[in-house]
Amino acid sequence: MKLADFDYILPSELIATQPSQQRDQSRLLVLHKGNGAIEHKHFFDILDYLEPGDLLVANNSKVIPARLAGKKMTGPSTGLRTGGGGKVEIFLSKNLGSTSTSLSAGASHSTELMTGAWECLVKGRVKVGDKIILSDKLFGLVEEIHDEIRIIKFSLVGSELMNELEAIGQIPLPPYIIKQRASETIQDGDKENYQTVYADEQKKGSVAAPTAGLHFTPELISKIKAKGVQMEYLTLHVGLGTFLPVKTDNIEEHQIHSEWAEVPVELIAKIIATKQAGHRVIAVGTTTARTLEFFADKIFSIENKNVAKQPPILDIPRSGLSAWVNIFIYPPYQFKVVDALITNFHLPKSTLLMLVSALAGKDNIDRAYQEAIAHKYRFYSYGDAMLIL
Repeated sequence: MKLADFDYILPSELIATQPSQQRDQSRLLVLHKGNGAIEHKHFFDILDYLEPGDLLVANNSKVIPARLAGKKMTGPSTGLRTGGGGKVEIFLSKNLGSTSTSLSAGASHSTELMTGAWECLVKGRVKVGDKIILSDKLFGLVEEIHDEIRIIKFSLVGSELMNELEAIGQIPLPPYIIKQRASETIQDGDKENYQTVYADEQKKGSVAAPTAGLHFTPELISKIKAKGVQMEYLTLHVGLGTFLPVKTDNIEEHQIHSEWAEVPVELIAKIIATKQAGHRVIAVGTTTARTLEFFADKIFSIENKNVAKQPPILDIPRSGLSAWVNIFIYPPYQFKVVDALITNFHLPKSTLLMLVSALAGKDNIDRAYQEAIAHKYRFYSYGDAMLIL
């Protein structure tokens, strides 16, 4: 398929620059992929479409303050001192971690990723060897340059780096939100608003929010569970793939950037049990859907080995499955784990739009988006939601 097939025109006033005043009060377009029927609801109405025995899976990765302002250092690059060169803005994308150790299923993310090297986007001119001063405690060295990507090694790692990011970093709102705002600034409420209510303090690492989850409230989650719907979590640290556009006319030639994911063993057991009972696995967001589909073959291999055992006995490490995920989903991909999806409205020509087109059918998505525009739904990260059943 061609990139132009996934283009559409969106009036700029429909780009949401602020979240709904109450998370679950956002609008919800319900798309029935079997017959293409569309319903217009509010997000709290999602309860009406969930059934006892369904398994709702969400991404609990926590967004870090990934946008950093600094200055290039002038003179000899020795010691920590105030930068006197040009201003530089660094956008952290992906913690590269150890390049000498294979991060395979069951590997410990926290122990491997301690080298301080990150893939970054940089606003400002830098060259290999430049030292960028970010605070009295933190600096970065530019090690490599690859097209838009800069590989920067930071002076702090692990919890020390995260603590400093909390002190000096800004929440990484998408550029289109900032540009649409009159003041073009990040606001005080964004730090809380651009984070799901179930983001796990022990799962820091995303540089963009898994935005489908922004519509949930603790009260709504309680009602979902009270209805007999299970809600469980995996982790995918959202990275550069969210921001870089598809540049190839033939979408099959596009290479998607990898992102670190972890699927707990308890979730795998529940996926298998849910499927065996004939119930649905519903993904909250495209990051969750991509993770589940990436591990689909391993999950079903485990299921086949345990078909006669109830509950499943999983012959994998207690930590579950983990890997760098780089699955690119576009039509005519056939989903293996995900039966339904909660998602937002995505940018034209984006990999996320291609994913939802694969699940619902491209014609259905084209019609749904045009109807959403006609009904003035709010689009993108802070926008309204869609439920694909």
